[in-house]
Amino acid sequence: MGAFLSSIFGGGGGDAHAASSSAENSRVETFHSSARWQLHFNDIKDSSNLVVIDFSASWCGPCKFIEPAIHAMAENFTDVEFIKIDVDELSDVAKEFEVQAMPTFVLVKKGKEIERVVGAKKDELEKKIQKHRASQS
Repeated sequence: MGAFLSSIFGGGGGDAHAASSSAENSRVETFHSSARWQLHFNDIKDSSNLVVIDFSASWCGPCKFIEPAIHAMAENFTDVEFIKIDVDELSDVAKEFEVQAMPTFVLVKKGKEIERVVGAKKDELEKKIQKHRASQS
């Protein structure tokens, strides 16, 4: 039964570490399973900490262009959680957040969207992160 649940939730032996192994170097956590994402979102939805969800796609040029800046922001803003979701891999999550262009950055606090940046707008995203991480409302 445990192996069955692991296969559904993407957990188990080597896979359980796979989602966070890339985050060890960059602090940006990537989700490859809708079920794992839902479990994580349920865990953070009561938190007043800022969460930045980066909706991107592997074929998206602007997404690749801004990726180093996102990793740098994750290093600078250690009180902010950065999450990356591939819209092709988790299209149901992208639909839930009504993502229509890539990259889209959704800023979330207490499980609710508080701001959104559409496009590879590094300065705008950084300003909004700065604004919302400071206000712990």
